Amino acid sequence: MAEPGFWDDTQNAQRVINENNANKATYDQFNQLAEEEEELAVMVEMLEEENDAEMAAELEARLPVLKEKLQTYELSLLLDEPYDHNNAILELHPGAGGTESQDWGSMLLRMYTRWAEKHGYQVETLDYQAGDEAGIKSVTLLIKGHNAFGYLKSERGVHRLVRISPFDSNARRHTSFCSVDVMPELDDTIDIAINPDDLKVDTYRASGAGGQHINKTESAVRITHIPTGVVVASQAQRSQLKNREQAMGMLKAKLYQLEVEKKEQEAAALRGEQLEIGWGSQIRSYVFHPYSMVKDHRSNYETGNVTAVMDGDLDGFIDAFLKLKLRQAEQ
Repeated sequence: MAEPGFWDDTQNAQRVINENNANKATYDQFNQLAEEEEELAVMVEMLEEENDAEMAAELEARLPVLKEKLQTYELSLLLDEPYDHNNAILELHPGAGGTESQDWGSMLLRMYTRWAEKHGYQVETLDYQAGDEAGIKSVTLLIKGHNAFGYLKSERGVHRLVRISPFDSNARRHTSFCSVDVMPELDDTIDIAINPDDLKVDTYRASGAGGQHINKTESAVRITHIPTGVVVASQAQRSQLKNREQAMGMLKAKLYQLEVEKKEQEAAALRGEQLEIGWGSQIRSYVFHPYSMVKDHRSNYETGNVTAVMDGDLDGFIDAFLKLKLRQAEQ
């Protein structure tokens, strides 16, 4: 940063500053935790020599807080894969089932929005397709913040809901599915070759909330990558040009993710593993009836507090997934 000409390339300069700030935050957090641990250790020594009820109460109150901080710090250290520190692009696509599945999609949208807000992340809606009667047909979010992709990559796959449907007049139990796809937002340093002849570009009027320009001009953009069938769309920006740039960035991220999946499948085949990757793999079940439970089928982590999960309490699932990945990598 002290080099002459550092600010000549403002985009690269900002990238370096962000990386430096992230490293400094990790360093400062470590020192803070070490100081707190040392303080508590001194308190334990003092209590061994002299019984002080007030000090004992303070120690009892501070220990679980420090434990939680240490677990959060440990979790962040598990994020050492490429692009873990990047922003995340999250897509929700309800499965077959009409209004019931579309409502499930909107519930997941709320869950992830709440999770992001609790972690201080910014949430930007890139594309929003409302359901016919309720819920959503599809949604694409950009979740901005350090480690957003590293944490949310654990959510890729199919999420299954079992409940008594509020849309069924006979109050029958329904099973709904919604696929979640998560990709890192990539910057210009990642070179993904895309042939313009392989693209089909459509423009249309944006839908949903967005101000006076919504439905006035064909500013929304949908791009189809013909060789892979990948489709991306953006309607968040006011201009068609900006939405096209946003959609191209999303397409780059999706093609990158496909390449990562291909390499994972090849590596699994060499190890003789049966590895399910992608949209068809059911990763988690949310049961509202006849009992309350949310269970992840990869790590077997589960909780009976469905309300907390739907309010964005996902850290237990994320922690269990990342530790599972670490164990698998060590084997």
